[in-house]
Amino acid sequence: MQLSKRVSTLTPSSTLAITAKAKALKAEGHDVIGLGAGEPDFNTPSYIIEAAASSMREGYTKYTPSGGLPALKDAVIDKFNKDQGLNYTPDEIMVGTGAKHVLYTLFQALLDEEDEVIIPTPYWVSYPEQVKLAGGKPVYVDGLEENDFKITPDQLENAVTSKTKAVIINSPSNPTGSMYSKEELEKLGEAAINNNLLVVSDEIYEKLIYGEAVHHSIAQVSNPFKEQTVVINGVSKSHSMTGWRIGYAVGNKELIKAMTSLASHSTSNPTASSQYGAIAAYTKEDGSVEKMREAFEERLNRVYEKLIQIPGVTCVKPKGAFYLFPNVKEAAVKGGFSSVDEWVKALLEDEKVAVVPGSGFGSPDNIRLSYATSLDLLEKALERIEQFVEKHS
Repeated sequence: MQLSKRVSTLTPSSTLAITAKAKALKAEGHDVIGLGAGEPDFNTPSYIIEAAASSMREGYTKYTPSGGLPALKDAVIDKFNKDQGLNYTPDEIMVGTGAKHVLYTLFQALLDEEDEVIIPTPYWVSYPEQVKLAGGKPVYVDGLEENDFKITPDQLENAVTSKTKAVIINSPSNPTGSMYSKEELEKLGEAAINNNLLVVSDEIYEKLIYGEAVHHSIAQVSNPFKEQTVVINGVSKSHSMTGWRIGYAVGNKELIKAMTSLASHSTSNPTASSQYGAIAAYTKEDGSVEKMREAFEERLNRVYEKLIQIPGVTCVKPKGAFYLFPNVKEAAVKGGFSSVDEWVKALLEDEKVAVVPGSGFGSPDNIRLSYATSLDLLEKALERIEQFVEKHS
């Protein structure tokens, strides 16, 4: 069968590949510790589950508006007003089947052939693939490790061409956990406005921040920035609702209308019961979300200190999300490996620890470790990694 050209350009997900290999080893009876998870290891809070169940018992199991239930849009409006002091209207909101699908719909609605989107590296693996599927061209700008993996306004300006349509800002970041300060966002926003770029601000990890870090949305810096920004968010990470598939975009009403029309021909609408669960997530609270954040912070602090003691491993301490993104190039070279990818394969085969190679995120010297698992398993995994490094040195 002759497949379409658009799918032939796709790069297989490195996250899924390593997960599949780890599962295969587990099936063979091996004691594998998987650190590739991109989701919280906590169950969805019970009050959210009950809200969804109640909606089904009460008969709310039919089609909903394509862009989301009015009550959910109202909850999103209240969330932005409370958290960022931003005011939006329902026609500036589109609820979709997870933030990933919302991003996909955004690029389909925004891009024409050869339009360029600036993507800072390291990047979430789906950004470039979604741009390519819309006929666009990813343009990569290196977020340097010495700058906490963040790009500068000068880098942004230098990457702009006559075909540049948008820039993606992901703060807190997957895979690095880095965050932009308000001052950094101000300067990036000025560069975007000066070049008439849409800012796609992915803020899905905004509730998972640690230490003295404070999350700022670029949309709240100024009204011109707000008008030039589409915020992408959802309940997957903040409320441990990854499987519920509820995300949303907030921004320019014309773009939101186009995205909603497009979604109406692809998914019809987000799942009804999931929307009622998301309404509860934003309108009720029992403290479980904060407990989850505290647990992640404890894991980060415990694991980070042990990680940076391993020879040949350096790591910028993340401020958000639930990933560590250490540089292991020195350890790989000393171990005689041709690349970090080969080092990762050997780690899984020898010590049964699954991590994700940074090459899939545009950073071939790094690996991504998720601390969305128990402290016991994390500490055991680090012991195995240290043992592996000592053996190959």
